[in-house]
Amino acid sequence: MTAKAGVIWTTLLILAGIFSLAFIFFTLFPGKVPDAAWQYFTPAEVERARHYQRTMRLVSILAFLAQTTLLVWLVAGARAMGWGDAILHLTGERYYPALIAYFILIWLLLKAVALPFNFYSGFIVQHQWGFSTQSLVSWWMDYLKGSALDLILSGAGVLLLFWATGRWPFTWWGAAGLFLSGWLFVSTFLWPLIVAPLFNRFQPVNEGPVKTMVTQLAGRAGLKVDQILVMDASRRTTKANAYFTGLGTTKRIVLYDTLLDGYPPEEVEAVIAHEMAHWQRGHIVRGLLWGILASFLLLGLLYAVLKLTFTYEIARPGPYAPHLLVAMLLFLQLVSFLGQPAQNAISRRYEIEADRVALELTGNPGAMINLQVNLARKNLSDISPPAFIEWLTYSHPATLERIQAAEKHRTNP
Repeated sequence: MTAKAGVIWTTLLILAGIFSLAFIFFTLFPGKVPDAAWQYFTPAEVERARHYQRTMRLVSILAFLAQTTLLVWLVAGARAMGWGDAILHLTGERYYPALIAYFILIWLLLKAVALPFNFYSGFIVQHQWGFSTQSLVSWWMDYLKGSALDLILSGAGVLLLFWATGRWPFTWWGAAGLFLSGWLFVSTFLWPLIVAPLFNRFQPVNEGPVKTMVTQLAGRAGLKVDQILVMDASRRTTKANAYFTGLGTTKRIVLYDTLLDGYPPEEVEAVIAHEMAHWQRGHIVRGLLWGILASFLLLGLLYAVLKLTFTYEIARPGPYAPHLLVAMLLFLQLVSFLGQPAQNAISRRYEIEADRVALELTGNPGAMINLQVNLARKNLSDISPPAFIEWLTYSHPATLERIQAAEKHRTNP
């Protein structure tokens, strides 16, 4: 490892440590709630939501730290290299069987470390707070299906990536970026058709008030909306939500059945208008383009850091040694964590724009305000999180900020 590489890795680890400590500090000591909140929420509601969010945040940051510690332990102690050499020996120096076996070993270790946190936050905490409607068997079925999908897709990606390092030793990162760009579009197109139905059932909205509402909103927005689906979210949770997904012929707005069953029509209209705004403003395509740019940047940085860190291994002909996978995962883990503020800032900007367009489409800021209040109450959202936590992890503006934007629109439409 060169001196420059040492500085880079040390800087990444120190920054990740500082961000993690700050995240934990503001989770434990979130500060004062703005006085404006008391117009919409009681102190008991705010405290209850903060208690729930405190638990979820601590579990998430501890899961990140546990997996990062495992990767650092493997890289720093040369265990990653030793295990890679041992697997190559066991497979008779056959490279790709060794790479597959090595990937599965590291994947299993990371899953094992994350599993207690996933189970606690995804099953135990959700039952404790009355959100989950899943049985233990159902939770495990979802977990195993998701894990199998992750293993297959991640494994295929690793094989292609390491093959590319042998085929294009100096420009593999560009080839990987091109492949990933194509995959982002393909997966976004196919996800609603192949992946989502593995976990939920989707039915078209029945003829009636909701469909009429959708048609009217689409007319105001200048859109042709063919796919408005209802998802059986109640099989797993009492939380309500909606989302916009897909590309081209797979574009659709998906509403949780819990939203339709638990919220009045004008608030459902506000949700649908918000999702239509994403559609009208092309947020998915714009988000994909940002993702492609970030992918090229990230892969280019990965190549540069690997070249400084493993100069001799990379200079050898052929694909990279399997043990470099751990360093790659560590780099991507750290940079993805540290890059959250940029990613989330873009997302929050799109959400603010979608809220504004939704208010223009419905002309009903009162419904938007009531929607945000009810969603926050029922989903136990932190209505005014600490600025650092919002900056680092929030893909949507905080509830109070969205309410105040709607109030401003009501005053100055």
